[in-house]
Amino acid sequence: MKPSGIGGQAVIEGVMMKNKDHYAIAVRKPDNEIVVQKDSFNSISEKHKIWKLPILRGILAFAESMGIGIKTLNFSASFFEEEEAKKESKVDKAFSKVFKGKTESILMAVTMVIAIVLAMGIFVVLPAFAAGLLGKSIASDSLVAFIEGIIRIALFVLYVFAISQLKDIKRVFMYHGAEHKTINCIENGYDLTVENVRGQSRQHKRCGTSFLFLVMFVSIIFFMFIRTDITWLRYASRILLIPVIAGVSYEFIRFAGRNDTVAVRVLSKPGMWLQGMTTREPDDDMIEVAIRSVEAVFDWRVFLGKEAEGTGITIDADNNGKAVAAEKKENRQNSNKKSAGNNQSSKARTTKAGNSQSKNTKSEKTANNSSSKASNNKNRKPAAGSQSNAYNKSAREMAATSARRETLKTMNLFEEDDEILKAVDDFVAITDEAAGKE
Repeated sequence: MKPSGIGGQAVIEGVMMKNKDHYAIAVRKPDNEIVVQKDSFNSISEKHKIWKLPILRGILAFAESMGIGIKTLNFSASFFEEEEAKKESKVDKAFSKVFKGKTESILMAVTMVIAIVLAMGIFVVLPAFAAGLLGKSIASDSLVAFIEGIIRIALFVLYVFAISQLKDIKRVFMYHGAEHKTINCIENGYDLTVENVRGQSRQHKRCGTSFLFLVMFVSIIFFMFIRTDITWLRYASRILLIPVIAGVSYEFIRFAGRNDTVAVRVLSKPGMWLQGMTTREPDDDMIEVAIRSVEAVFDWRVFLGKEAEGTGITIDADNNGKAVAAEKKENRQNSNKKSAGNNQSSKARTTKAGNSQSKNTKSEKTANNSSSKASNNKNRKPAAGSQSNAYNKSAREMAATSARRETLKTMNLFEEDDEILKAVDDFVAITDEAAGKE
């Protein structure tokens, strides 16, 4: 499987796909029309490079994903509010008078605050409180922290199971399955068609469900070592450390998306199993929506090598590129014939010129042969030596730079063209030079 780097999420009757700084939302309207909206997103990490450091980039990615997710959900929901807008209640009219044109934004903000408070209460405070009650009869603090984590995971699984029974959520989970299947189709090397997508898996290692499950698992490890007997401080530490735990979990998800080792597959299994609840088999209409979203931000033909980027030349995969191969062979033969003719004519011209020059210069060569050899030997040795030393020094510097950068890249801590990587490399180079002078 070849990682594509694209990700997405299911929205109301649609799919959002994101590729680097661009994302697209495809929604099927009530009249069966598919609407696609493209937009760009500039991450804070582009202005402030510190946010590209490990852990910090995970915290930022989590926050930015939340922002994009809310925005895309609002966009998809707007197509289904038109029917309800005609039946405006007295409460809606009162809100419109008080907040005027900002009613929708304010209601969404209030809804998000309530949702976050409830999530903190159910998945953070409640498990800590229940484990605290059990802790009175358990001597080991580490065991209490472990039980707290198990309670948290159990509550999360029950919550996912409960909402998966709702009719509207079932359709969202079906679009979630369409999103995963579409990405898997590309990364497995298949053309992006409804037929090919239909046969793909609904699970994916970079899924947000796996990320949330991993957050809860990592929190168990954190809180087994971070302990306090002060009740309010115990609750506060659970809440304040959520961004850090999310950052650590992001690093694993990022690593898992780029590697397919046995250890990664084993550690990803629990999250993949949980995706069996958060994804459902989509119908062909849903797959079509997901494909439209992908094609708006990602050229899968170039990714699969079906088309040369920027040329528009398409390779026929069914014929194994036989026509293209034949054309290339013919071009090579024509090129060889031309080059052979050019070589023969150039040789003839060179022979004629060489014969006339050789007669004139024969006597001069004999007279100056001994003196030129002596002078050349004297002058050539120091020049060759200095050039060789300069070349060797340059080669050593390039090799050292390459070795330093390759070490940092293999650690998978920095992006390839990251300015932080270059800064670290420059610092190491200066340090090595100073040590050499000493």
